[in-house]
Amino acid sequence: MYDKDFWNERYANEEYVYGKAPNEFLHSRLPNLKKGRILFPCEGEGRNAVFAAGLGWDVFAFDQSESGRQKALQLAKEKNVSFHYEISDVLSYPYAPEQMDMVALIFCHFHKSIRTTVHRNCVRTLKPGGILLLEAFSPDQLKYTSGGPKDPDMLCHLKDLRMDFSEMSVEYEEALEIELNESPFHRGKAAIVRLVLRKL
Repeated sequence: MYDKDFWNERYANEEYVYGKAPNEFLHSRLPNLKKGRILFPCEGEGRNAVFAAGLGWDVFAFDQSESGRQKALQLAKEKNVSFHYEISDVLSYPYAPEQMDMVALIFCHFHKSIRTTVHRNCVRTLKPGGILLLEAFSPDQLKYTSGGPKDPDMLCHLKDLRMDFSEMSVEYEEALEIELNESPFHRGKAAIVRLVLRKL
């Protein structure tokens, strides 16, 4: 599992290691949804939170990396937007019940020992009718060099995600191969899963 020191080191340089543009899946979906309160766990350098704030969402984000937060706030200033960004790991964050209209899990990979707990916390913080959007690497990603964990216990099977989010209705799900071009760390052929779910 990746710890705080790993991410602080990765985000330490001036360059935005995952770029400043939002994730493509999020970019394609978010403008078509009703604006509200959105949570970005493991938000890193802020590219997705800044995009959502620019669309008029009330954005909440957290990450365990101080250097990631610093760069996220710098990007927000550059784009003339603001959002709430806390320092927290995924198990310590206070997922207040029924507070969010949407949770976006963009390449948030958790070891299987905590994955279900984190995912159910994300569901808990959604209001009834709230949306959860997820994009992550699948186990087939191990044959590619375009990013993601090399530990198979941190990659996402659709069948496991269906169990984690069993109380939600599926609006879209797909396992597919795409050509990633989001940064030097996310570039090339990739095996991913995508989900859009609604809390009942």
